[in-house]
Amino acid sequence: MEQRRLGRTGVSVSKLCLGAMMFGDWGNKDHDESIRIIHRALDAGINFIDTADVYSQGESEVIVGKALSDGRRDDVVLATKVWGAMGEDPNRHGTSRRWIMREVEESLRRLGTDWIDLYQIHRYEPDTDIDETLGALTDLVRAGKVRYVGHSTWPVSAIVEAQWIARERDRERYVCEQPSYSILVRGVEAEVLPTCAWYGMGVISYSPIAAGWLSGRYRKGSEVRGPVSEARQRLANRFDMSLAANQRKLEAAEQLAELAEQAGLTLIQLAIAFVLRHPAVTSAIIGPRTMEHLESQLAAADVELSDDVLDRIDEIVPPGTTINPADAGWVSPALEPAARRR
Repeated sequence: MEQRRLGRTGVSVSKLCLGAMMFGDWGNKDHDESIRIIHRALDAGINFIDTADVYSQGESEVIVGKALSDGRRDDVVLATKVWGAMGEDPNRHGTSRRWIMREVEESLRRLGTDWIDLYQIHRYEPDTDIDETLGALTDLVRAGKVRYVGHSTWPVSAIVEAQWIARERDRERYVCEQPSYSILVRGVEAEVLPTCAWYGMGVISYSPIAAGWLSGRYRKGSEVRGPVSEARQRLANRFDMSLAANQRKLEAAEQLAELAEQAGLTLIQLAIAFVLRHPAVTSAIIGPRTMEHLESQLAAADVELSDDVLDRIDEIVPPGTTINPADAGWVSPALEPAARRR
């Protein structure tokens, strides 16, 4: 499988990254089957695995750790994330120095490793000083517990501020961003992707098949069932068919499925190949729950879309458009009702 440089680092990662959110209670509860899926991905040439402490409350990290305990750890670029709530205590969440320094030890323990290749801040937290967070991450890098640091689903203003702080205050620089990006969720094309390219940051995009919307499962005229996994139950507004935005997604998915068929591809291949084509994208995260899911997504690795197909995609979903804003993954708290009261 093709390897690409992760931003301006010297690290090469596979163009497909194995996302581990669906391993554990949120998705596939069978640890042995999840490990077989991980091993199959590695055998197919994937050398990049992404998980997070909050996925099934640490269970995903445990499963990944088990899968790499057979001597494969040194060959894998291992990424995890911190920020999500790991308990009811308000201090077991967020991006404070106190929580990061404590939770990294828990992630290392669950993963069964002495170091994390890429430690990412899972969401932007405007109430915490970026310098506090970067200071903690810098200490972890210099202690050898973390190799590189990144963030996920950050607004462009925070991306720029963090790069400035790293330069002015001698902090470790964030080397990559992990945004939601798919044919149905193209908002990051306007500013986030160009900004990452400007700063030489890698981009590890998640949900290339739009949380299943571009899997072929959602078609007009067929029964559309609700989300089946615990992870997707947390995203109800992204699947509620009573919402006009989701009806528009359904129409777009139908047109894209017809386009894929005309191009001799599956809709999954079309969707993942589209994401990988963007020059700012380093790697696309695939998140299989079953072996069948994995095989269908691996098949996209060698697909190259023609300009004619890309132009047709742009007609169906214009560049920079996110059909349902809830799919973007982060909404500024400044837009919450309480913040808008004068």
